[in-house]
Amino acid sequence: MTNGFYKNRRLKTFLFFAVCLFVSSIPHLIHLKNFFLISVLISILISCYGLNIISKNTKRAFSATTNKTIVEEELPVLDILVAARDEENVIERLVDRLFNLDYPSNKLNIYIIDDGSVDKTPLILEKLSRDFEKLKIISRSSNAGGGKSGALNYALKFTHGEWVLILDADAQLKKDTLHRLFDFVNEGDWSAVQLRKSVININQNFLTTCQSMEMAMDAIFQYGRLYVAGVSELRGNGQLINKEVLLKCGSFNEDTVTDDLDLSLRLLLSKSKIGILWDPPVMEEAVENLSALFSQRQRWAEGGLQRFFDYGDQLFSKKIDFIQKFDVTYFFILQYALPIISMIDLILSIAFFESPCYWPISITAFTLSGIAVWYGSSCKSEGPVLKKLNLIMMLVSLLYLSHWFLVIPWVTIKMSIFPKKILWKKTLHTGV
Repeated sequence: MTNGFYKNRRLKTFLFFAVCLFVSSIPHLIHLKNFFLISVLISILISCYGLNIISKNTKRAFSATTNKTIVEEELPVLDILVAARDEENVIERLVDRLFNLDYPSNKLNIYIIDDGSVDKTPLILEKLSRDFEKLKIISRSSNAGGGKSGALNYALKFTHGEWVLILDADAQLKKDTLHRLFDFVNEGDWSAVQLRKSVININQNFLTTCQSMEMAMDAIFQYGRLYVAGVSELRGNGQLINKEVLLKCGSFNEDTVTDDLDLSLRLLLSKSKIGILWDPPVMEEAVENLSALFSQRQRWAEGGLQRFFDYGDQLFSKKIDFIQKFDVTYFFILQYALPIISMIDLILSIAFFESPCYWPISITAFTLSGIAVWYGSSCKSEGPVLKKLNLIMMLVSLLYLSHWFLVIPWVTIKMSIFPKKILWKKTLHTGV
């Protein structure tokens, strides 16, 4: 991607921030008499659609069948790809568990991409290659470029399966996950499937507990969006993709910091369906400190914005349906515009000694999140047990989610000012 394209992203980000600033300032500068009523009406619209999405979860099956409905002869050839950089704490556990999955060995290929590791990862992989004859190790230099996307694209050249399953190095799967996953694919005719992400170290501390509730909330919204508007997203770890569909979409974008979010929009534009599977989950480590959390969330926020600025014109073309356009716009506003508008609104309120103007909308968004957190945490689930919520834990989870109201404005300002270099900022896995 050219430098000109990066500048275009910066310009789009600046314009987006300017629009948010304008919208935030209007009620403070003009003092519209009926603005509170307008804000309430917008909140009602937001709540109606949000509650409709959440309600769809009451009708769904929470897990794929544990009975093998596909005979082994009909199972497709599957390639598991893991891009690993400096994963000495978890890579041995991962490989051992992958080779213990219940799947025909002649139809399962496991590729570990050592993407320029400088720790003991290469030595551990060399030892594992002697223990597991079918383990395929692909090595890239540290300056090969493209980050995780580059590593995955390079590995795709060596694959020959019909499907690819992308995992992170800290991933853990139940032994029967692959059978159940393809049962789900067979029933729904999906082009891709995202497993619900579940936190392994759920009881490590306050942050890991909150992240487990956040992942449950995310899965609730994902499922509801899929069955209301046909819009759903991949989440990087635990994503199964039909290889032919992946190649037609252009594989993994090496000019973004979140390959999964970028690919999700391209799949939507190509009318390829992404299924969401609650159980079995893919289990992974949550980050354990504030520094790691904000570093991770900044990357997610930046990648989320990048995809909208890259494909925004296509999202309002005839490639997707009206309800899909509405859904994408709805969540873009709530996830990216509202945090900026709310923060500027708060700053202006303090400066002018006035009450915030957009608080009904912010409260509505937090309420919907709280309902989804409660419902997601109450659902029966495999993997680590989710925390049962009381009123205090509900309020605590909402306080935790408010970090997005700091992350989104900060990332937007940074993207408006500084040119972006695509770097792999990996999450440290401790092997808990």
